[in-house]
Amino acid sequence: MAYSEFTEKDYELIQRDFALLEASAQKRCAGEEEMDLVRRAFHFANEAHKNVRRRSGEPYMLHPIAVARIVVDDIGLGCKSIASALLHDVVEDTDYTVEDIRGLFGDKIAQIVEGLTKIKNVLDTGDKKTLSAVPSSLQADNFKRILLTLNDDVRVVLVKLADRLHNCRTIQHMPEHKREKILSETMFIFIPLAHQLGLYGIKSELENIWLRYKEPAAYREIEAKIAASVHEKGKDMDAFVRPIEEVLTKAGFRYELKRRIKSPYSVWRKMKVKQISFDEVYDLYAIRIIFEADKAFGETERDQCYQVYTRISSLYRDKEGRLRDWVRNAKPNGYEALHCTLLSPGGAWVEVQIRTRRMDDIAEKGIAAHWAYKKDGYSSERNSEIEVWLSQIKEILANPDVSSLELLDIIHNDLTSAEIYVFTPKGEQRAIVKGATALDFAYLIHSEVGNRAIAAKVNMRLVPLSRVLHSGDQVEIITAEQAQPKREWLQFLQTRRARSIVMDYFRDERKKNAELGKKMLEERLSALGHTTDNSEVMRRLLFHHQLTTAEALYVAIGLGGIKLDDLEELVGKKSAASAAAQPAQRSRSWFPWRSSQKSDTAPKEEPAAASATLGAHYVIATCCNPIPGDAVVGFKSPDGTVTVHKKTCPIANNLASKYGNLLVVPDWDGISGNDAFPVRIQIKGVDRIGLVNDITRHIALDMNVNMRKLYLAAEDGLFDGYVEVLVHEKSEIDRMLGRLKSIEGVESVIRKEL
Repeated sequence: MAYSEFTEKDYELIQRDFALLEASAQKRCAGEEEMDLVRRAFHFANEAHKNVRRRSGEPYMLHPIAVARIVVDDIGLGCKSIASALLHDVVEDTDYTVEDIRGLFGDKIAQIVEGLTKIKNVLDTGDKKTLSAVPSSLQADNFKRILLTLNDDVRVVLVKLADRLHNCRTIQHMPEHKREKILSETMFIFIPLAHQLGLYGIKSELENIWLRYKEPAAYREIEAKIAASVHEKGKDMDAFVRPIEEVLTKAGFRYELKRRIKSPYSVWRKMKVKQISFDEVYDLYAIRIIFEADKAFGETERDQCYQVYTRISSLYRDKEGRLRDWVRNAKPNGYEALHCTLLSPGGAWVEVQIRTRRMDDIAEKGIAAHWAYKKDGYSSERNSEIEVWLSQIKEILANPDVSSLELLDIIHNDLTSAEIYVFTPKGEQRAIVKGATALDFAYLIHSEVGNRAIAAKVNMRLVPLSRVLHSGDQVEIITAEQAQPKREWLQFLQTRRARSIVMDYFRDERKKNAELGKKMLEERLSALGHTTDNSEVMRRLLFHHQLTTAEALYVAIGLGGIKLDDLEELVGKKSAASAAAQPAQRSRSWFPWRSSQKSDTAPKEEPAAASATLGAHYVIATCCNPIPGDAVVGFKSPDGTVTVHKKTCPIANNLASKYGNLLVVPDWDGISGNDAFPVRIQIKGVDRIGLVNDITRHIALDMNVNMRKLYLAAEDGLFDGYVEVLVHEKSEIDRMLGRLKSIEGVESVIRKEL
């Protein structure tokens, strides 16, 4: 932040933006008393932030106003949340205290502002810490503090999401190392959190911002292709929509029809996961029908959705197996809609999403809309499972022995794991992670149900507690009053929550377990020529398992929570960072890291974090195999080694979310041109005689690139395969992709992860 006297133009900007906020707030505030609260919060914050500017040079007050607008427009919160957003930086950045806020605006707003201040304090402190033997887990501590606010008021988390969104919107003004930390933390924590809370609009925008800065070339290319496709197929979509509008209007529905185009991030993600080209992304378009619920079309909202579906599916061919009834079985975050896929006149499959107005509000504004409808006495056909998830989080937070790093992984896994849907004996739906067992389900119901479980019935058949569940199973847990947890349960439990409860049950035997674990570790280390007195070995083990004390490591080993199967591989490594990032990484050579390149909009100062890498030894992370020219980020281990990842690597985002103070921003300019890096290219197309010869000629002769492996398989006139080559930089790959695409019969050429 900088200080300089505001000009008349600055005051005009502030008043202009607040006028826009006032217009939005009028729709959410009940009467002049609530609007007066918003105005008082604005005037107070405006005076507190007077003559303070952001990195961009704009008046700082524009930031809290922007956050408040997101709170009301995108999340749909009311006057107390709007006021809290306007005040959220006052305590941190000025001489005013929480007590001052309480005296002027009441307990609830003071409580929200205090929660937001605590979160920001931890974030800012994290940037000032130095490296230590066991890296700091300040980002994890921050996440724990964010979630602790759920015990007080979930609005703290919602306002924080709004704050994070606006900071990401203006992230171009941050230095690169700070930008990388914020983006990685956003992907690992805030995007999954926005999804879990049903805030799809915020989630989508954060994802697009992440991609725009992590892979700018890919973002621009996909954005251009989407625009071209929309322009090309616009008339086809008009022809598809027109009959739908006619049939719904004739039937008497009051509705709104929206067109939805897949976001650049969603396209990029699908291309990466499915290893396909842009042209193979067939669900680029979707139509959303939002109608006013009317019992004239059915007793329930689900019946009414099916009335819409019946009418539109009579117009077009319906894709078999693609009907998704999220009304009968709502998603865990409360999302409800009926999805179908229809064939357009132009031959393209188009997804159609059918929702009532209430369903659309919940889909767009998530938990805030869900609670608003519930408060108004409107009960949906299926209660949202958001409250169930929140209660589980509070239960975990109540356990003082759960470390911040462990909590971060627990919550991240909860937010991102693939889910299946199972049912209680009464037919109530429950979401649980894929691969979970009947015992995991027992602990999902209640900790005491899990502790007293002795067997289960799945689809009315008696099964052991270790039985893996499948979507659609009906599960009944059989309990006994005298039953208690068993150590062997840890061998098959899949969910962190269940494992944590079982381990806690045996915590009274902590000393005994610690002694047992230490003995087991000493025996295994002795066989490898090491001892527990070796500080380097212990540091690697603690870093790999994300623990802070040797005792915690011994207890986890003694309880069976940590296996020692990979011990030889871990202690045989030279880098603690390598062990934390990936079991196997490839060490290359020594070279002097140069200072990071800046974007045109970034400040020109040298990032302090980047200078720490000068002269460092580096290793290339095999989880993502970056090559010169790729956008990369590095992590400096306690011994000085820098592990280099692609910026989009999930493991890199995981590490940055926990160890932001280890993050460095390297640059490929210092690498010797003699190093060669392996890359795999996937090729698909129409088979013909001489195809293999043309491919090898382009690669080996025309481009003088060394091939390591070639695999092509043909069936029914089509071929699919890959070629592995050794290159020196990304530009070689880009040229090679262009050459291979020009070969007759080749339809798709993409770079694939090794």
